[in-house]
Amino acid sequence: MAARADLATIIDQQEEIFVRRQPESARLAGRAVHSLAGGVVSSWQISRPQPVWLSHGKGSKLYDVDGNEYVDLHGGYGVSLAGHGHPAVVAAIRAQAERGTHFAQPTQAALAVASDLQRRFGLPLWRFANSGTEATMDAVHLMRAITGRDLIIKVEGCYHGHHDSVQVSVCPEDDADDRGPADAPHSVPASTGIPRAITDLTLVVGFNDLDAVRRRLDDNPGRVAGMILEPIMMNAGIILPDPGYLASLKDLLHSRGALLAFDEVKTGLTAGPGGATGVTGVTPDIICLAKAIGGGVAVAAIGGTAAVMEHVANGDYEMVGTFNGNPLAMAACRAMLTQVATPEAYERIEKLRLRAVEGLEHEIARSGLDARVVSVGAKGCVVFSATPVRNFRDFLAVRDAYSHAHWLFQHNGGVFLPPWGKIEQWLMSVQHDEADIDRFVGNFATFAAAVRP
Repeated sequence: MAARADLATIIDQQEEIFVRRQPESARLAGRAVHSLAGGVVSSWQISRPQPVWLSHGKGSKLYDVDGNEYVDLHGGYGVSLAGHGHPAVVAAIRAQAERGTHFAQPTQAALAVASDLQRRFGLPLWRFANSGTEATMDAVHLMRAITGRDLIIKVEGCYHGHHDSVQVSVCPEDDADDRGPADAPHSVPASTGIPRAITDLTLVVGFNDLDAVRRRLDDNPGRVAGMILEPIMMNAGIILPDPGYLASLKDLLHSRGALLAFDEVKTGLTAGPGGATGVTGVTPDIICLAKAIGGGVAVAAIGGTAAVMEHVANGDYEMVGTFNGNPLAMAACRAMLTQVATPEAYERIEKLRLRAVEGLEHEIARSGLDARVVSVGAKGCVVFSATPVRNFRDFLAVRDAYSHAHWLFQHNGGVFLPPWGKIEQWLMSVQHDEADIDRFVGNFATFAAAVRP
């Protein structure tokens, strides 16, 4: 019997298949370096072995420039809950484009969207922006403006966009001395260009560590404006909150005069019709939404309690932007909320989620892999760990090579997952069907058989 190839050899083989299937992507990548910095339009698209250049999408499928078809479980990093070319979204965008694409004034669609978000998320007042980064930036500014305090708390390993205050300890993978102890992480700049003076204003704690938050508050009495976190952490696979963690966190922050902001950029609509707020039953002072709410159009929303948003309404904090509430984005949002993200759609997604989870868990058990499936709503991931992951330090032990190999097997088998498989999640759309999920599970079975112990 031939000896089983080791994981590194399997990866090399799959990368060779990957490149061989996509000569036009390789050609475009070679041209792009002369006009696009790094040859791509976002640094996250620089992936091994080469970027994938896409042509178009339709329904639950994507097509690359070489003509290869994929089941799209990448979902544009959490955007494409509607899938591609959803008739309701297309009709809404087309109709609004014919009536004008920008006014810099409110429209009736903005009112309809705000009313729907009130109902779904339980917060009474809303404003709009254009990206998750803008939404979380406004949330941080607002917490500071309301409290008159400078410090904020964020969770180690959480990504909240690329403004200075949250570009701290996003994915600190250097030696332990740089990261600091698990119960009191250092504030590590996420990239160059972040001034130390800014970094020092952001205190870092581990996810699911209520005591760490208490210590930060005790060590800085009357100085912490609030805390921003993903209520279900999604920059490290998927990490669920411990029972009672979020409710206790809200009570603790409020007891010290600080505010709680949920970054639901990834979980809003995808975790369920009311996002992670609906799933967990904890309503924060501020919610940040983006990605899926626009049906593929760039848009964001910031919701708050009446007390919080009074500071916006009375001019204490100016929440401004030329494209805020853009009519094209609002039209797409209204279609997404009223015609796409419906109760019936969530029922279908839940059936597909269960089909995927059961299929994957069966293959994991059959192959003997140290892996587990974590999913919520339309999102999920396979975590290659023998033990549950509760925070970023646990996540660091997850094996990158297995995640990369799985991504390659899926891609070469016609399923498009996000690169950086250890970090990211799959996203099911309202247009996926059982055959799509079965292809996904079938590819996983092929992968598991190749790499099993």
